[in-house]
Amino acid sequence: MASKITIDASTDGPDTGSAGFQRQLPDNCVEYLLFILDSKLDARKHLSQIETIRKSALKLANDSTRDYIWQKDELNLELKNEQGLVYLHGVTDYSDAVEDEWLIVYLLRQLTKSHPNLWVRVFDTDGEFLLVEAANALPKWLSPEIDHNRVWIHDGKLFIIPLKDEARLRVRNLSLPDAVAILKSDPDALVQSATIEAEAFYRLEKYPGQIADSIHHSLVTIPRKVAYILHTQPKSVAPAVEAFYLRDAISLRRVISPSGALTFPPDDLVTVSVKFSKVLFAQLRSQRFESPPVWQAALQRAQEEVSSADMEKAFARQEIGMKLTCGFEMLATNAEKSRSRTVRELAIVLEDLAEDGDDALPSNEEIKSWDRMDQDDSEAWMDINYEDFERELDGKQRQDSQQARKGFGDVKTQDDLRKIVSRFEAFLNNEDAGIDGAELDDMDFDNDDDDDDDDDDNEGSEGEKDKDVSIDEEEFTRMMREIMGLHPVEPKPPISAKGKETAKPTPPESEREPADEDDAEIRKLASQFEAELKGHNALSLDPRTDKKPRLKAAGESLAQASRDTSKKEYEDNAYDKEEEEEEELDIDYNLARNLLESFKSQAGTAGPTGNILGMMGFQLPRDEGDGEDEEDEGNRGQTSHKKRT
Repeated sequence: MASKITIDASTDGPDTGSAGFQRQLPDNCVEYLLFILDSKLDARKHLSQIETIRKSALKLANDSTRDYIWQKDELNLELKNEQGLVYLHGVTDYSDAVEDEWLIVYLLRQLTKSHPNLWVRVFDTDGEFLLVEAANALPKWLSPEIDHNRVWIHDGKLFIIPLKDEARLRVRNLSLPDAVAILKSDPDALVQSATIEAEAFYRLEKYPGQIADSIHHSLVTIPRKVAYILHTQPKSVAPAVEAFYLRDAISLRRVISPSGALTFPPDDLVTVSVKFSKVLFAQLRSQRFESPPVWQAALQRAQEEVSSADMEKAFARQEIGMKLTCGFEMLATNAEKSRSRTVRELAIVLEDLAEDGDDALPSNEEIKSWDRMDQDDSEAWMDINYEDFERELDGKQRQDSQQARKGFGDVKTQDDLRKIVSRFEAFLNNEDAGIDGAELDDMDFDNDDDDDDDDDDNEGSEGEKDKDVSIDEEEFTRMMREIMGLHPVEPKPPISAKGKETAKPTPPESEREPADEDDAEIRKLASQFEAELKGHNALSLDPRTDKKPRLKAAGESLAQASRDTSKKEYEDNAYDKEEEEEEELDIDYNLARNLLESFKSQAGTAGPTGNILGMMGFQLPRDEGDGEDEEDEGNRGQTSHKKRT
């Protein structure tokens, strides 16, 4: 796997080579290091023990994920000898399936439970992501600036190398050899907290059941050759979906060419049950894809063979099958040169089929005898009920027992959502925060340099000046309402103990002068700010304000002008009465206009507006235009095959 190289002369991390070059992980990758720490083992026995660990890890992965569909890469380990250390190293690209990353963590944690001398470090592009999960439970001294190489998994538990006054633990940024030396020499100094461990491994509570729950079976209509490949190599569905999902104009050239020879022509179609991961199925299902010319006639014939009652289901199966077959078609172009072992095995199967011919393909009777050939799982997990979503955000649950089980997602999803919302609310409701913003710990500052010692004498005087700064909330609110064109709110006079309003005493002029000067300066700035906003129509929310009255015709009589003048007062009163009633409508009008313009700018492709409206259940028609050229294109397009996602 290719790695990105960055220059960091000040970093002496675990992957730092000579001349300060540091290797960084590609995006969506997780990296893991496995060490055998036993001072009683010599070099030969140490290598033998490492090989035993490698075989045990691969066996655990194969047994646990026998029926699992990895998004891209599986668990893989290779021997490394770097920086005077001998260990097992692996990198897994999980692409869009974050659950693959946590499955790796689960397997490694289980492996440490069966090998008492095994220590594992796992991290990704974000660094120590286990500490990110346990952010609320971490001590203040442990910050992202110093957590490198400090987090380890041993015996199924989470250990952290502390930052103490001892010479060996005083280093802020630990290198990998230093961290391993501490694990060997002073394991009793490590921090092991049950609270931190529970937060860090929170996502692992759903395993091993999550492995089976992430699989989705769906009936699809595909060529017989594709059905045979998926039966013999079920994990080949992942690279095929990826090839379709990441398609470009060059890879599509072979699929959309009307005269090109196809590896999987849509001639002999069969309906079989295909095993996907939920992420792969969602990627395939959500893609909008026009039927290639060679598929249009085949889909039309297939639809004629089914009854009208099953037309919708048959069309969905044919559409998914067409997308999957196009993915295999693009994948087979250079399958023999792929770095993926699964794709290279696909190339071998295609060579065998080319030699044996169609006689090697299974018959309809053989296909019916395959396991789970009629399984068609529900797609309800893809639907989002926004009422349930809002209810979960509010921390409420359904009261009626009939619909109590219809929450937003499964129980685990609801727990995760409540956990996120509770943490966010705790952050917002923190009354200790002041106008200075977020509080920073001492570890967030770089105090290694002593070049700024001369400025320490001025800190006291500057702090006293900051205390003198204050904001009149009522005055600030009043000015902002004036700027936004809202009606000012009259301040309420204070109420005495007897319940009567009392007037606020007027201070002497000598005391008012500084405040008046500050108010005048603030008013001046506010007026300039308001003028600039009005100059750009930033404060105009009513589309009717842009409408100017039409000029009267030159021959219009003075009597008509007089009648218009007499009606002015009546029209003004009517406008004032309707303004409050139509204010909400005007805002909705602006919102609808902006949404339609944004959708139109997508030009029929995927975009934020189309995706958001699609998730909300709205399907906007495509803009066919109103010109003659666009009408001609629309007439020609009526003869083509139409689909809806």
